[in-house]
Amino acid sequence: MQKWEITFVDDHGEAIAEQFDYEQEPTMEQAAQLIRKKMLPVSDLLDLNDLEGRTEDPTVKNLKSQHSIEILSIKPIS
Repeated sequence: MQKWEITFVDDHGEAIAEQFDYEQEPTMEQAAQLIRKKMLPVSDLLDLNDLEGRTEDPTVKNLKSQHSIEILSIKPIS
């Protein structure tokens, strides 16, 4: 499994870089799910059923609109 560094702006406007293990480069949606699981474990248990299937990248949009978290970059770690 490869390590990936996902850099994002948190709800306080600070840039944070977190490392995650993932088979291949995660998409923005997959990265958003990884961030949500780590930063907002209670929110991770909620059902995004209202958004899934109706909007593209529902977790990305939910993190940004509800929690002011925005992904800046996804980079492999050697």
